[in-house]
Amino acid sequence: MQYHIRHVTTYHYTAPVNHSTQVLRLTPREEPHQHVLRWHIAAPGPLHASIDAYGNVTHILSVHRRLDAIELVASGFVDVQPLQDGRLQAQGSLPVQVYCVQTPLTRATPAVLAFCQDVLSQGMNDPDDAMRLTTAIHGAVAYEPGVTDVTTDAERVLELGHGVCQDHAHLFLACARGLGRPARYVSGYLHTTAEHMASHAWVDVWFDAVGWVSIDVTHNQFTNENHCRLAVARDYDSAAPVRGVRRGGGDESMSVSVEVLPHEAAQQQ
Repeated sequence: MQYHIRHVTTYHYTAPVNHSTQVLRLTPREEPHQHVLRWHIAAPGPLHASIDAYGNVTHILSVHRRLDAIELVASGFVDVQPLQDGRLQAQGSLPVQVYCVQTPLTRATPAVLAFCQDVLSQGMNDPDDAMRLTTAIHGAVAYEPGVTDVTTDAERVLELGHGVCQDHAHLFLACARGLGRPARYVSGYLHTTAEHMASHAWVDVWFDAVGWVSIDVTHNQFTNENHCRLAVARDYDSAAPVRGVRRGGGDESMSVSVEVLPHEAAQQQ
């Protein structure tokens, strides 16, 4: 399936920004089942491209002039092919053991371990076990925007019983890593009729016998050709589409608009 994707991020400030430096992970990954046909990032300054430790395309944006707002527009065409039960063909650029490391957002606390051990008393040994955990998280944490934010860790998500896709992913990662299973965070786009789900997050989990298996915890399913992969990392903090620092600007507000359309539908607009 070919998609036209347009992702607009706008920062508004109550006072002029004198300097801003941002790291952008806004370019879809090249993978065996996913190919970037055309992609462009429009920004108010030069972009310096590189590949980070996780194999993600990153750009550094540095703006050294006074601005009241900063707008970033990433857009282009991506071809995504179906996966068989979420199985990815590529291992990745790092040893899988890197993804056993817990982070502040994915700590396997006693409460988290009790939850996952109640679901998987014999550990996570195959993709069926991973889906059992996914089903349990899907039932324990209802999808509800506005309850959590990007600083909410896995234990707090479990306690609240509400969250969004990144929360589902963080809880899965905490459980998997707590059981000794490599697992990584994925940011990306989802083609769906639900507008708030166009920008999405899910997980990959590693099994020696099959490799990486990609799972959409929020929708309780393996990922498929509707999922466009943007970046992988240990958690949201290291995979965030935009992350930066600034000098000046006063108070900041951010708006995000994401549109994911099949190529044919985009041509008709």
